[in-house]
Amino acid sequence: MVEVLRSGFVESVHRGSVVVLAPDGTIRLALGEVNEPVFTRSCNKPLQALGLLRAGLDLPDDADLAVGCASHSGEAEHVEQVLGILGKNGLTETDLGCPPDWPLNKASRHRVIASGGGKRAAAMNCSGKHAAMLATAVQQGWDVRDYLSPDHPAQTAIAETVTEMTGEHITTIGVDGCGAPLFALTLSGLATGYTRLVLAEPGTRRRRVADAMRHHPYLVGGTDRDDTELMQAIPGVLVKGGAEGVHGMVLADGTAVAMKIDDGSPRPRTPILVGVLRALGYDAPALADMAERDVLGGGVPVGAARLRDGLLDDLV
Repeated sequence: MVEVLRSGFVESVHRGSVVVLAPDGTIRLALGEVNEPVFTRSCNKPLQALGLLRAGLDLPDDADLAVGCASHSGEAEHVEQVLGILGKNGLTETDLGCPPDWPLNKASRHRVIASGGGKRAAAMNCSGKHAAMLATAVQQGWDVRDYLSPDHPAQTAIAETVTEMTGEHITTIGVDGCGAPLFALTLSGLATGYTRLVLAEPGTRRRRVADAMRHHPYLVGGTDRDDTELMQAIPGVLVKGGAEGVHGMVLADGTAVAMKIDDGSPRPRTPILVGVLRALGYDAPALADMAERDVLGGGVPVGAARLRDGLLDDLV
C-alpha cells in the first residue's frame, strides 16, 4: 500500500486496508479487507465517550470531554485536565486503572526525569478515557473498583452505543493496552460510526463528542502529533489514531476514512490520510510536511514513506 524508500531503492512495502465512505454510507474506495473485524484500538474512543454520555456522564466542560476521547501526549496540560476530571468527582490518580507511564512527548518526558519524577497513571495516553469512565461510575452510583470489567454498567453502555453507531454486532471483546475492554470492528463500521458523530444535529450527544474533539485538538493529541495538526490544518475534520496501524478520519461533510496497516507501523498512516484529503480536494500548507514520513538510518533521514503512485486513483 505504501512504499518505504531507502537510499533510492524500495526497502519494503507496508500493506493494509483502507475504506472511504461517502456521507450516505456508500463506498467510495475499498482497498483490502474492509469488512473483516480488527481491533480498532484507540479509534474507538470517540464512540466510547458517547456511550459514557448516554450512561449519564456529566462533563460540562468540552475540554474534559476532548481529553476523555484522547490518546494524549502526557504533557502538563493533559495531566492537569485528567486530574481535574478526577478531582471534580471525588477521585484521585490512584483510582485510575490504566498503567503508569512516561509522557509520550519527548520534552515532557525529559522534564519529568530531570526533576526526579517517574511514571504515573495520569501521564498514560489513555488516562482521560479512564477518568471519564470513573466519573461516570461515581455519578451513577456504580462501583468504581471494577469499572474495567466488561460486565460493568459503564462498559455495557459503551457496547450498546458502539453497536448502534457502527451498525455491527460485537462478536469479539479483548483487552486494550490500557486495560479497558476493546471491541473488534470492521473498518467500514468504524467509518460509519465517525460519520454519524459528525452529521448529528448540533446539541446532540453525538455532535458534542465530535465538536469537543475538533474544538480542542491539542487535548486529543498534543505537540507535534499528527491528529492534532491535521485537525488544526483542515477546518471541520476529526482525526483519531490508534495503536498498531489503525486510523480514522471524518470530514465536515461526513465523508469518512478508516485504515489498518497490517504490520502495525505508524509510518504510512499520515501519508495515506493526506493523500485522501488531497484526492477529495482538500489542501493546506501543513499537509506538505505530512505527506511523507522519514525513514531513519543512524539517526538521520535516509529515505521516506510515501503513497504508492496510483493507490487512490479509484477514489471517485
